[in-house]
Amino acid sequence: MLKRNRLWTKDFSCITLATVLSAVGGEAMNLPVSLLVFDETQSAFLSSLIMICGVLPDILLPILIAPLIDKGGKKKWIVGMDLLLAALYAAMGFWAGRHTFRFLLYLLFTLAAGTISVLYRLAYAAWYPDLIPRGLEQKGYAVSSMLYPTVIIVMSPAAAFLYGKLTMAQIFFLVSGITLCSVLTESLIRETRKAAAVSSYTLRQYRTDLREGFAFLKREKGIRNIYANMSVMQGTANGMSITTQFYYQTQPYLGATMLGFLLSAEMTGRLFGGLLQYKKEMPVRKRYPFTKTVYLIYSLADMALLFLPYPAMLANRFLCGSLGICSGTIRETAVQSYLPEQMRARVNAFFNVLFAVGGVCFQFLAGALGQILPYRAVAVLLSVVALGSIFLFIVLPAADNRPVFEAVRK
Repeated sequence: MLKRNRLWTKDFSCITLATVLSAVGGEAMNLPVSLLVFDETQSAFLSSLIMICGVLPDILLPILIAPLIDKGGKKKWIVGMDLLLAALYAAMGFWAGRHTFRFLLYLLFTLAAGTISVLYRLAYAAWYPDLIPRGLEQKGYAVSSMLYPTVIIVMSPAAAFLYGKLTMAQIFFLVSGITLCSVLTESLIRETRKAAAVSSYTLRQYRTDLREGFAFLKREKGIRNIYANMSVMQGTANGMSITTQFYYQTQPYLGATMLGFLLSAEMTGRLFGGLLQYKKEMPVRKRYPFTKTVYLIYSLADMALLFLPYPAMLANRFLCGSLGICSGTIRETAVQSYLPEQMRARVNAFFNVLFAVGGVCFQFLAGALGQILPYRAVAVLLSVVALGSIFLFIVLPAADNRPVFEAVRK
């Protein structure tokens, strides 16, 4: 009788704990900085600049850095970036304890932290599949998908509490300590691939690796279709989130508190969906039809959301949270199993850029349309765009997409 693999190995347990610590640190830092900037400047424009600086590295860096990460040695990138982040937080803590608020410094801090985070996420996404025991990829990604919703539910009020009770210097030092704990945990994980010798890696080889990544994407239509659709769907989801917020703020029977419960319903749905994926394995041949159906239901639910009574809105978001995590877990399981190990960072980098651009464009589009159209109409238009993307990139090219969704790690 064959021995069944065990998911909770030392490596998987350590990467899960490190992920939780990193997420806790990130949430404990992001909200206080955002609150501080608005409190000090009283400017929505300056606050938005901080947010833009946080995502700007996602547009500029991933494709340029990915070939270096793909050469191997993912652990050194993970540990190194967390060490840099801990040092950055500590340096800001020392400064904040001795000086008054300076907007330019916080702008540069956000840009630096965003740059480090981009490199960390690229290495993490390329390394994580190797730390999941073979045959347990869906369970592994189900665990990963549940971590951030759980952290957000817990840390959003906790971060606001910390901002009210501690100085910014104390918060910086606290998060630096949490990040160092993440470094210690990551250092216990084995390296899955030896890094290429730095002296042997030339600029010519770098250019070759960069071209190789684009050549891979050019011939892999299924991968392109799946992630092109995701960039549109995530972009329209971002636009939908802003539109929903504006709608709630302008309706006398709704408001910020009810919006908070709406977001909590979606996060609860994501946790529920993650538990389902952890407990129930999706047969390989059902991945593609299930994901296709979920995408269609999700877009139709978005279209109907702002026309529903409030209790039905809560049910709508719970359903979308559950289905979204289920389809996302299946997609990541399939795609990361399909991608060659030495290509993961380059392919993920390309689509990280695509996601970042799509997110910014659709957020801008939603804001612009909201100036001239009712918010319900904007939500419908965004949902129509998402439905068009699903038919164009997922439903029609089934022959290209099905092999990706049915991939199994060898």
